[in-house]
Amino acid sequence: MTKGQKHRFVRHRLTTRLWHWVNALCLLVLLMSGLMIFNAHPRLYWGEYGANDDYAWAAVGSSQTMGYVRLGETRIETTGFIGNWRDSNGKVQTWAFPGWATIPSYYSLAEGRRWHFFFAWIFSIGLTLFMIASLLNRHVQQDLHIRRPEWHPSRIWADIRNHFRLRFHEPDSINIYNILQKFSYSGVIFILLPLMIFTGLAMSPAMDANWPWLTDIFGGRQSARSIHFIGMFLMVLFFIVHMALLLLSGPFKQTWGMITGGEREAGPE
Repeated sequence: MTKGQKHRFVRHRLTTRLWHWVNALCLLVLLMSGLMIFNAHPRLYWGEYGANDDYAWAAVGSSQTMGYVRLGETRIETTGFIGNWRDSNGKVQTWAFPGWATIPSYYSLAEGRRWHFFFAWIFSIGLTLFMIASLLNRHVQQDLHIRRPEWHPSRIWADIRNHFRLRFHEPDSINIYNILQKFSYSGVIFILLPLMIFTGLAMSPAMDANWPWLTDIFGGRQSARSIHFIGMFLMVLFFIVHMALLLLSGPFKQTWGMITGGEREAGPE
């Protein structure tokens, strides 16, 4: 390449693109089947045990006339959406989450578990392979590694201001991820997603029998279940922010880039 000439490079590696779309499908199925599993006992506890007579820090309540979500001592009415809603036939249902948000759409704990466990294995294997591939092709070192100057508060604040200005990338910078993206992607890939996997394993009776220390790490099976659902909420929040930024930064170009790899110009030497 001659001096002053720009060159193009693939923005998203093949391993990143494959994992992105497989992961998107898995997380959607895991969310919807997880809500079906939650419908069987819509209460969350801390510790090893939890039952209807125990205090739940979070719960979905329902009756034939109303539905509500309770967080601690705060109660929010959700009639018509959560806890009390009407199905496609107009009949009032009192499961925690409506059929359109769950897999399967009818109440079946057994079916929900089958869907959840099957896609959980696909998700876990995919995440492991992605991590290995990202280390081998240096995606982590080159694109996600947060360098020392980027930890400075002034750099982080500058990136936050750029986001409010809808300026997400420096046009002539080869670094395809900004600071906030590095923080969020690294946190999700290396902290939140593994946490979801291990808390899920901690709730499994088979894994509990073989790895009892796993449950102890999280302070009990019910604590692991609570952390698992908090992680699910954080993943949904991440998805909402991700989609909002996608719409603001050009949804068609960004989505096509995640399918084909996309191209980006590096500045002149």
